[in-house]
Amino acid sequence: MSPVSASVAALVLYVMAALRQARALATAAPAADRPAALPYGWAGAALILHGVGLWRGMQTGAGVNLGFFNSASLVMWIIVLILLAMSRYRPLAGLALMVFPAAALAVALDVIFTSRRVLPADTPPGVQVHIALSLLAYSVLAIAALEAALLAVADRLLRQHRPRRLLNVLPPLATMESLLFQLLSGGLFLLSLGLISGFMFVENLMAQHLVHKTVLSLLAWCVFALLLWGRHQRGWRGRIAVNYTLGGFALLALAFFGSEFVLQLILHRV
Repeated sequence: MSPVSASVAALVLYVMAALRQARALATAAPAADRPAALPYGWAGAALILHGVGLWRGMQTGAGVNLGFFNSASLVMWIIVLILLAMSRYRPLAGLALMVFPAAALAVALDVIFTSRRVLPADTPPGVQVHIALSLLAYSVLAIAALEAALLAVADRLLRQHRPRRLLNVLPPLATMESLLFQLLSGGLFLLSLGLISGFMFVENLMAQHLVHKTVLSLLAWCVFALLLWGRHQRGWRGRIAVNYTLGGFALLALAFFGSEFVLQLILHRV
């Protein structure tokens, strides 16, 4: 199977999984503590085909292509993998309505557009570890940002005192908030390891256009760390938690993809 055909098949399966999930949530009986299960068959098949197309498409004679669209597709693959793994133990069914369509979009963009930034085959292991940790941290914190957005929507609907179908199938706000801080804790831990490994193994930050990434990532780390401190010391929750999470992730998104968009797609630098 060619990379393109595998990716197209994954795109279709992601769309089907999203539709099945939407239908499951629409027809599920109100049970906030037991939301509708994910369509593991559709999503699992999509994840496998996505991985096959992504891996084959990223391979070059000089190394692995981590261009803008390849990297975005890779991040979405990691997010789907984490979502499917965690949903066995955590109520994440609502997030699937956002994650599956986003994964389909990332696959489509990767198929339609080309971008190139090759990670050489002789890249030192320490740098490879840094990249892997950074991708994992970004993916976990992206799920946290989605959870924060869903929490904000649920809180707003609840404040309007109007019956909404979404509220019947989502977990209680306290459960969603607890999950949010679990994701933030794990993401901050991975981000810390990513930053430390970057300082240890990445040389000549200025020549590699990494200064702005490092600064923005450090600012994001400070925002997430402050939020977790406020949670434990001041009892921060609700809108404060949502705003800090979305703000910190916005900085991280600029660090990871904002700079790459400018460098690769506008300035055409690698």
